[in-house]
Amino acid sequence: MVTFLPFKGYRPNIRAGEHVGDRISPPYDVIGEEYLKDLKSRPFNVTNLTLSPDADKRYRTSRATLDSWIESGALKQDSDSFYIYEQTFDDKGTQRVRTGIVGILKTEKYEEGNIIPHEETFSKVKADRLNLLRDMEAHLESIFGIYEGFTPELNRKIKDNARLAYRFVDDAGVEHKYYTLSDPEITSQVTEELKGQKMLIADGHHRYETALNYSLENPGNEKKGYVLTTLVAADDAGLVIWPTHRLVDTGNISEKNAVKGISKELKVQEVSLEEMEAGLKDHMMGLMFKSGLCMLADYDGEGMWKLDTYVAQEKILKGVYKSDEGKATVSYDAEYSSVKAAMAEKKHDLAIVLNDPSLQSIWDLSMAGKRMPKKTTFFFPKIWSGFVFYLMRRIRSGLPNPR
Repeated sequence: MVTFLPFKGYRPNIRAGEHVGDRISPPYDVIGEEYLKDLKSRPFNVTNLTLSPDADKRYRTSRATLDSWIESGALKQDSDSFYIYEQTFDDKGTQRVRTGIVGILKTEKYEEGNIIPHEETFSKVKADRLNLLRDMEAHLESIFGIYEGFTPELNRKIKDNARLAYRFVDDAGVEHKYYTLSDPEITSQVTEELKGQKMLIADGHHRYETALNYSLENPGNEKKGYVLTTLVAADDAGLVIWPTHRLVDTGNISEKNAVKGISKELKVQEVSLEEMEAGLKDHMMGLMFKSGLCMLADYDGEGMWKLDTYVAQEKILKGVYKSDEGKATVSYDAEYSSVKAAMAEKKHDLAIVLNDPSLQSIWDLSMAGKRMPKKTTFFFPKIWSGFVFYLMRRIRSGLPNPR
């Protein structure tokens, strides 16, 4: 059973001369160095909490900072509420709106079959996030999940009763709108309709698994059994999934031998760049080599072998380039235009260009217990942090923080 509840969130109390853009940020793992400096220069920006560890990689200073924000009134606390998060954005020339509902999700083991992962994770990242939870006793960033959907009646009630709290347009042109939803009849109906549904983790596997581990460290503490979560319906018109292309660098295999090895594993045909771009949708993947050679490639298989990222990982990256043995470095880029520009400048030995992932395929494989390779999906746009926090403790002054 999925347990999704409203909570008494702490959110920015915007003052004169300030804007919500001073408080929020993209997820910590996608912020460039210069942008991070700019964000951290703003005294109440969320990055001063999430990316401000003490010398021993702990977050005790961040905890004191968060408490001071609450005590000074820089953050204010709501009554039990859900939050509605709308993002309006351009998707390759088409304007879309993605709508999520933000609340707290009860963590449980994947084996129970209600919370479904779809990608593998890195243990190193989880260790750092676990320290953040231990020290802060607060969820500062949301995971992103997909649920089946609400009834039309409930969707109408949510739309009619949500109250706009913040509006912000980021540098990429994405408009963020954040609403509060506190009507107890509606919040109860949200919780009730979600009980019989499954939830697929779209983004934030590390944060979810960290939250689960944290809850297991604190048996009997109900507050610490929940994680801040944004849920988007599977049929939402703004639910866009981009592929994450692979970029390969190696000094251990020549292009000639790489082409020979790939040709033994996959069905390939040499094409021009223009032909690769035009024909990609009808093939599993495109290949762009440093020399300018382009190919379209296919592989016949069932189950995971129908998934382009799995074939790329097993047959090309591991099989040909021996990336798992440290003989090649793999990087990732969800923007095809930047991949194309990088290859035109001969910055990488190979680019593996992928098609948009199918949500249905991801859902079906995940429900069958299959885990996709890392970076199989890129859900655009990213969920930003800082609009609301979930505290699992009392602050120093003793202000109550129910649930």
